[in-house]
Amino acid sequence: TASRETLRKQAAWLRKNSKINIVLEGHADERGTREYNLALGEKRAQSVKNYLIGLGISPDRVSTISYGKERPAVIGSNDGAWSQNRRSVTTVN
Repeated sequence: TASRETLRKQAAWLRKNSKINIVLEGHADERGTREYNLALGEKRAQSVKNYLIGLGISPDRVSTISYGKERPAVIGSNDGAWSQNRRSVTTVN
């Protein structure tokens, strides 16, 4: 999938830049309770972390945080908005 290809490229970049750490932000759409979405965002970020670890990135270089539904990428209450808000974002630390 496109997401996995993006993560493979990120892993290659991280291997070349071994002193850089990243934070994986987990996000969810607006549906569900705050607690549910925080847990879902954490699960999403942790899944990406595990994938990167599987590609050879040290777990010490990757941290996770969940924002749940608190930081939507787009505003809207429809399938298009919801799918864009269910995501993991990689930020350089």
